[in-house]
Amino acid sequence: MEKNAKEAVVFRGIFETTIDAKGRTSLPAKFRETLVTTHDDERFFLTNSAPISLGDGLYSSGLLIFPYKEWFVFEENFRAIKGFTAEQRKNIMHTIIAPAQECCADKLGRFLIPPTFRRDAALDRDIQFVGTLDKIEIWSISEWNKVRAQNLKNFPSGTEAAAELGL
Repeated sequence: MEKNAKEAVVFRGIFETTIDAKGRTSLPAKFRETLVTTHDDERFFLTNSAPISLGDGLYSSGLLIFPYKEWFVFEENFRAIKGFTAEQRKNIMHTIIAPAQECCADKLGRFLIPPTFRRDAALDRDIQFVGTLDKIEIWSISEWNKVRAQNLKNFPSGTEAAAELGL
């Protein structure tokens, strides 16, 4: 069943939470509800996000949560898209596809973020879940603040596209 843009239920919002000493965190209830009601599945895939340039050769990355079925669409699209060089395909494969892990939250909404993901995304105790319409990002507060500052610096103010959106 397809939904038009006005009917689509999406991941929206920013939620601060923590990771416990065992590496567990809780998926925000609003996001859990969207997974179940819109995507008909509690399972999801967790992986690294694409690196974001902070300027001066510095990069930051967080984690991505794909709804379970959407992950397979992503993989299929990756196989079909011909616009990447061999090196770019390898980079995407090694950064995002290869490390992806299937996850499911427990009855309290908790799930484990494996140590390699916590290290690679510089996650410490305080983190943020960020809804990006079709996916969920996870960021350490410190890395999110860097990305947010870069987003403000690069915001497309005064562009025709921004004006079309009423921004």
